[in-house]
Amino acid sequence: MFPTPAYAQAAGSTAAAGPEVIIMQLLPLVMILVVFYFLLIRPQQKRMKQHAEMLGAIRRGDSVVTSGGILGKVTKVADDEVTVEIAPNVAVRVVKSTISQVQGKGEPVVANDAKS
Repeated sequence: MFPTPAYAQAAGSTAAAGPEVIIMQLLPLVMILVVFYFLLIRPQQKRMKQHAEMLGAIRRGDSVVTSGGILGKVTKVADDEVTVEIAPNVAVRVVKSTISQVQGKGEPVVANDAKS
């Protein structure tokens, strides 16, 4: 049926891969990791650092937006939570890390202790 039979090639001595072959095989993987670092990891770390600095600088009187979209004015700052007045005489406590941005610095809020 076939004019010539196909024989399996005899297993010869396979030469060990030299260092240049190994480097050429790993080069694409290394390049992908470098691209990921500069395009994804590094900018994200920079954004996280800026967010941490912003949270550290929150003071009474600042207008803030939470990650849930609530707008309000900071009335009290504690270690890891902030009291935000969202309407007259309506204040909520939020975790500091949920504040997504500080819109503007305002004048300090008058403490409610003066009212009786």
